[in-house]
Amino acid sequence: MTALHHTTSFIELSQEALAANLAFIRSRLTTGATFYSVVKGNAYGHGIKEFVTMAKSCGVGHFAVFSADEAWHVAQVDGPRPEIMIMGMIDEAQMTWAIEEGHSFFVFNRERLKQAFDLGKRIGKPARIHLEVETGMNRTGLDDAALQEALQLLNTHPEALQWEGICTHLAGAESIGNYVRIKKQHIQFQKTVKFAKANCQQQPASIHEACSAAMMRYPKTHWDLVRIGILQYGFFPNRETFIEYITQSEEPIADPLRRIISWKSRVMDTKMVPAGEFVGYGSSYLANAPIKVAQIPVGYGHGYSRNLSNQGRVLIRGHRVNVIGMVNMNMIQVDVSEIPEIFVGDEVVLIGRQGDQEISVSSFSEYSDQINYELLTRLPQAIERRIIT
Repeated sequence: MTALHHTTSFIELSQEALAANLAFIRSRLTTGATFYSVVKGNAYGHGIKEFVTMAKSCGVGHFAVFSADEAWHVAQVDGPRPEIMIMGMIDEAQMTWAIEEGHSFFVFNRERLKQAFDLGKRIGKPARIHLEVETGMNRTGLDDAALQEALQLLNTHPEALQWEGICTHLAGAESIGNYVRIKKQHIQFQKTVKFAKANCQQQPASIHEACSAAMMRYPKTHWDLVRIGILQYGFFPNRETFIEYITQSEEPIADPLRRIISWKSRVMDTKMVPAGEFVGYGSSYLANAPIKVAQIPVGYGHGYSRNLSNQGRVLIRGHRVNVIGMVNMNMIQVDVSEIPEIFVGDEVVLIGRQGDQEISVSSFSEYSDQINYELLTRLPQAIERRIIT
């Protein structure tokens, strides 16, 4: 019966690669800064349960999520109890759970501040809050008046509210085009932190501003806590950040990061198509000569973008072969005419290595007009994830 649970493709996650990435991240951190592993978006498509299990085995004990449901999934993972920080959505029932369990969460408007205060008083246990302040991102964040209100409540009701942190989010630290905006944000955040600390009897346990890109490009944003997402999974935030890193030395520098994720499937069927016949739905691909086609049981219903129709590449038996015709909901077709022998059940690599060939996430993204973040997080949770050494 176990075989019935196997999906048409599977994802492999490399423990060794994660350990290497974490070592690199820690080498770049300001001494004493706490590293929070960001596992929102199902751990950027890697799978919360599997990734948190791997991260814990590497000594990671702090995790940041977007929503309370993600926090719950992190809390269910076996092993030492982690610190969990909820950065986004949390409703009243979920906030009650978070306060009771001791998980911290962002407060970025008056409504959430009042809700946290009321629940902290009712439960008899202080809500551990991070005051997210507006510095120029113009997304979420307390304005000056709301911040003063929060500081007043922290002063007068420490039994209901515990000041866990003060933070902000930078608006595109990965791009030099945002340099002036990021610098203005950092200066504003410094002023806000100074004001907040001077006007509250409680002091924040942590101050945080940096994401992956800021950690690499703006060391002064490290403070005493950093929130790292994409770097730990083996990807620079963008090509610009990577190029800046490798040009920091006069000596050649290799990419220090290793991709954790591989995505694989199997050949489901093969078929000869005569010259002059169309392949698949519609008439987007015409066989100009007799070709051999393999069917792979992965499609846009599994996160393989329809934009990859007649564009994508996969690896089979060490050969890089083309996706031909339209990507279907549950299937793609590839031209395997150049492969001498191919059989049903042969391994197909959608992302990752096979022999000396590789389909990288970045090349995959270029074919489909998706950024790394989007492609990874679109991988369905239902796909089986396997941890390998």
